[in-house]
Amino acid sequence: MGGRQIAGVPRTPFESIDIATMITTTTLLQRFPRFIPGCAMALVLMACGTPSYAQSVAVMVNGEPITNYDIEQRSKLDYISTHKQPTRQEVIDELIDQKVKIREAKQFSVDPSSSDIDAAFGEMSSRMRLTPDQLAKTLEGQGIRPETLKERIKADMVWTSLVRGRYKESLQVGEKEVAAAARTQGDAPDEKAESESFEYKMQPIVLIVPRGSPPAVIEARRKEADALRERIQSCDEANTLFKSMPNAAIRDAVTKTSADMPPVIREGLDKTPIGHLTAPEVTKQGVEMVALCGRKPTTVDTPLKKQIRDKMFAEKFEAKSKAYLQQIRKAAMIEYR
Repeated sequence: MGGRQIAGVPRTPFESIDIATMITTTTLLQRFPRFIPGCAMALVLMACGTPSYAQSVAVMVNGEPITNYDIEQRSKLDYISTHKQPTRQEVIDELIDQKVKIREAKQFSVDPSSSDIDAAFGEMSSRMRLTPDQLAKTLEGQGIRPETLKERIKADMVWTSLVRGRYKESLQVGEKEVAAAARTQGDAPDEKAESESFEYKMQPIVLIVPRGSPPAVIEARRKEADALRERIQSCDEANTLFKSMPNAAIRDAVTKTSADMPPVIREGLDKTPIGHLTAPEVTKQGVEMVALCGRKPTTVDTPLKKQIRDKMFAEKFEAKSKAYLQQIRKAAMIEYR
């Protein structure tokens, strides 16, 4: 797993892929011809189609081929993800791991559909502020088929789900473990701030700005938001006003703790009086604020404890994942050609 963080508490491995860096990489756009229609799969694997797609099998894993083309594609993806050129054997090992992970997951009925993979691909593109088609074209511009990334996403998805499901009990991090680790960090200068946790009841608000609006329109709405901050004194007032205001919306109340939010957001909420609005922020939807309807201390978790819990979970997951992967690789039939 290479030390990547895991989804859930830590991030999923495929989320850590730094695909966004490819946008600034300057290369010639490479386009590949389609396979010749009607070629049998055996011919495709050996040499069917144009020379660009000519493939020879490098490794067989449980009866499934890894071709030289697969190795070339994965090598390119790894390079734009890490800015380091992996060795051929490193890439082969990754592809073998990918094959055995997917095969093992299928045995336990962990087999996401193509729509599930497409959804994960779409989420990745959204985080990059691209559409799925734009991300696909960006990959193609680097000479990488989108399916190469989708296969990597699939392997990481199924493996995370499989390990978490099979070893759920042993991956749990107990309160005593967290408390003991927190005590060892008691000399941290920000211990007091990090040990305080609050529960916030909030209602998100947006002053809608149509996409493509000129800066003057956005600035006018931001000034309107500042004026409304001075006017609103309670969440009841906020609901009455924003539910009747054109081009504005107020969402249902949500409750989150300090541990659920990054420090910059917690700081803004802690500075906001109950019943008032947070400072406006320009987003894709328009100008957004939050009505703070309640704030009370909680012992559910603190930012420091959550950080410790995340780290301990990641360490347990990594150890279990590594041992499990070694086990199934030993049992796999791997034949180099």
